[in-house]
Order: sequence, then C-alpha cells, then structure tokens
Amino acid sequence: MSAASESEPAPLAARNITKDAFLGGQVQILQPAKGFHRAGLDAVYLAAAVPATTKGHVVDLGSGVGTAGFCLAARLPDVRVTLVDRDRQALALAREALDLPENAAFAGRTTLLEADVTARGRERHAAGLTPSLADHVVMNPPYYTGGRFRASPASARAGAHVLEAEGLEPWARVATDILKEGGSLTVIFRADGLGELLEVLPGRFGAIDVIPLRPRPEAAATRILIRAIRASRAPLRLLPGFVLHEGSGSDFTREARAVMRDGAGLTLPPR
Repeated sequence: MSAASESEPAPLAARNITKDAFLGGQVQILQPAKGFHRAGLDAVYLAAAVPATTKGHVVDLGSGVGTAGFCLAARLPDVRVTLVDRDRQALALAREALDLPENAAFAGRTTLLEADVTARGRERHAAGLTPSLADHVVMNPPYYTGGRFRASPASARAGAHVLEAEGLEPWARVATDILKEGGSLTVIFRADGLGELLEVLPGRFGAIDVIPLRPRPEAAATRILIRAIRASRAPLRLLPGFVLHEGSGSDFTREARAVMRDGAGLTLPPR
C-alpha cells in the first residue's frame, strides 16, 4: 500500500457519512448518517433570507457541517464566509466537503474557525471571534431550552438542539460583538420562540424584520426568520411571510422550489 493511499480517508459509507445535495446540486454537504443533527430546510432558508446585495465577510455562528454557509456562498459571489462551530467533527466534515469538486465555486471564499459561542469574551477573542470581525452574521441557534424538551441521547444532536442555561443571550452577545456597526444579523428559530429573540435583540439591534415561515397557507408558522441591523433605531416590522407547500398536499410552492432547487433568495421588501 502506498503512502498516498494510507492517508486517504475511508469511503463515506464505511465512515457512516452521507453526501447530500442542496440547491439542485450546487452545494454538496458531508454529514453523519446517524447520531447527529441532520442538515435540512432551515439552513437553506436562513441562507436565502440574506439580501442579494450582500457583500463582504459573513460569519455563520454554530455552522455545523456548513450547510447554511455553503448555500450562502454559492448564492452570493461577493461574500466570503467563515463557518464557526465548537464541534471538531462537524468542522472536519465541512473542510472535507470544501475539497469536493462540486463545491469548487465557493471553496476559496470559505474558511473554518473552531470556537465556542457560549465561551467568555477573552476565550472567544483568543479563538478568533474578535470585535467588528463581520459585515454580516447568520445563525441557526439550538431551538430548545434545557428542561423544556427531551434532548436526544446522542450528545452531538443534543448540542445542536438544546440551548445552554443562558438561552439565546450568548448568541445575541457574540453577534453584537463581532458585527461592525450597521452590520446585519439573520436568524432562523422556532416560531413560538419569537418572544425569546425579542428579549435579547432590542437595544443591540434595530430595524428588526420578522418573517414567518408557514408550511401551508392556512397553517400557523412553525419557523421565523429574523433580520436586524446592529445599532439601528428603526422600528420592527412584521412581514407577510413565506409559504412552503401548496394547499393540503406535499407539493412545494413555486417560490419554495426556486429557493431549494435554484438557490433563489426570498423576495422581501427592502428597508
């Protein structure tokens, strides 16, 4: 056996890793088949909510294997993206995925940073999450508070789903710290957690837009997207929202298909 073959990673199936296509194949993600938070539509819609005019440095806090950051970089050619996570396995898979030929269009504009969003300021700064680092921040924080929902027995999955004791406060604090004044924040969260977000964002962010995501036209929202501007004093807006499915069936709306298959952005009114 040659030295080159000894250094090559084992086949994906042997490592229990899947290769999954997003945006009609424009993005390829590597992720564990089991025992880990599986990437899905939330990451795609988080990336789609960032305005098409966005340029500069985007930081994806809690990036996992990189789905949102990859989709964002594939969609917006004038951004460079830093994926931030404390999970070394997730970042290792993101790094491996950046070497895939399908991701070549944005691999050179995507970097990785191992850091803990919940760490104290000095530790975060030493890891590279420094003040005024970013022009834009996107984040998909864990959806649930500890004790309110039963956590998965798989530690990696639980870490992706369950917030620590301080809730969303560390996430809002870090986003504020690393964003330049006037920079933007985009968040996806569960719809019934809107109050939790509105406890930690005002005073740090203004021009807050709330965008409900509803599975069907007549259904209540299950997710919300939040867009906000650091240090802005502009008022909050509740926007009409976005519907994923037509009628009572499983068919996606034309707009939803464009987001998921073509990498289109959400059509939202400008500020």
